[in-house]
Amino acid sequence: MKLLGAILAVFASIAVTIDATVYFKEQFTDGDGWKSRWLESKHKSDYGQWKLSAGKFYGDAEADKGLQTSQDARFYALSARFEPFSNEGKPLVIQFTVKHEQKIDCGGGYVKIFPSDLDQSDMHGDSQYYIMFGPDICGYSTKKVHVIFNYKGQNHLIKKDIKCKDDELTHLYTLILNPDQTYEVRINNEKVESGSLEDDWDMLPPKKIKDPEAKKPSDWDDRAKIDDPSDTKPEDWDKAETIPDPDAKKPDDWDEDMDGEWEPPMITNPEYKGEWKPKQIDNPDYKGAWIHPEIDNPEYTHDPAMYKFDNIGVLGLDLWQVKSGTIFDNFLITDDVKEAEKFGEETWGVTKGPEKKMKEEQEDTERKLREEEEKSKKKDAEGDDEEEEEEDDEEDGDEEPEEESEHEEETDEHAGTEDEDEDSNPKQKDEL
Repeated sequence: MKLLGAILAVFASIAVTIDATVYFKEQFTDGDGWKSRWLESKHKSDYGQWKLSAGKFYGDAEADKGLQTSQDARFYALSARFEPFSNEGKPLVIQFTVKHEQKIDCGGGYVKIFPSDLDQSDMHGDSQYYIMFGPDICGYSTKKVHVIFNYKGQNHLIKKDIKCKDDELTHLYTLILNPDQTYEVRINNEKVESGSLEDDWDMLPPKKIKDPEAKKPSDWDDRAKIDDPSDTKPEDWDKAETIPDPDAKKPDDWDEDMDGEWEPPMITNPEYKGEWKPKQIDNPDYKGAWIHPEIDNPEYTHDPAMYKFDNIGVLGLDLWQVKSGTIFDNFLITDDVKEAEKFGEETWGVTKGPEKKMKEEQEDTERKLREEEEKSKKKDAEGDDEEEEEEDDEEDGDEEPEEESEHEEETDEHAGTEDEDEDSNPKQKDEL
């Protein structure tokens, strides 16, 4: 039985592989061969240049090579063509990896899916596309995954906010569009958003609208609370808000002829109670909030083919980056979700761990180097301080002998004076 189960599993796997159609796949495994498959737009003369690179850190030096933006503050426009197809009646899966190893501050990491009649040599920001999908980062406010569909010549943005990854590691982005008008967005093979085209985009007019003929009845009372008609204001309620300060006294030097009639300053009246308002009670005539009735929107028409694109044939990278360094890799367009999951695990899934480890090792090495440099600078600073102290000591040492010499001179001078005094006194000489 185990053998039979294994055989059936193998056949099932083969069946899935046979049923899956891969329309486009790019892993950049043949060196500069990508240049024959990808075409740079000539719409502008100063588009940024692409290079093949695995970046500063990676899981596999060869497998992780992808297209990397290489010039700051540039527009980029590059595309690849494949055999045209329609996604009618089957899923459409768009998948790729993105690595912002440059700590991106503002720039796109998304792809665009174009109809096959696109002039690749003239592709630019206003070229009409079918789908735009992927991360977009700019400052602190914009860190989202774009999901934009073109419907009847108009681009429609998703109404939900899908957060993208904003670190420096490689991440896998997947968009699944189903023929039942549902979609799913995955990051790193995990679902982050899903729903329906009709609910999450404004491609169709709303099904219901407010009845233009309906109006709130004139006797409709939507006040939940009303003033208590039996409540009356107390007779002693009305008090002035401010009163003259009873403790104030006219200054002794007040001159009414010069200063005018003296008036005490005003202070807040402690008996002031504010504006009187009757207490509130439940409104016995309250009917609730009036809800505007809705009717079917005569402009709404269900479209079961909103998801469908008849002539898919080009994948493009049409974006702007302030700081370059983003790497795009592992592109896949297929009609099979399982195939996309498998491809993601065989590529990103295999290298993500080693990539993270290499990055952490580099950061650890850089941290140690910084610490050594700081220690070295501190040591040099301490050495300079010691040298300055030694120089000060030497200067102090040079000055001390001079002081002793002066003292000796003073002693000699005194000694000579004493001798002279002895010689000048004959009586002392006789006694000696």
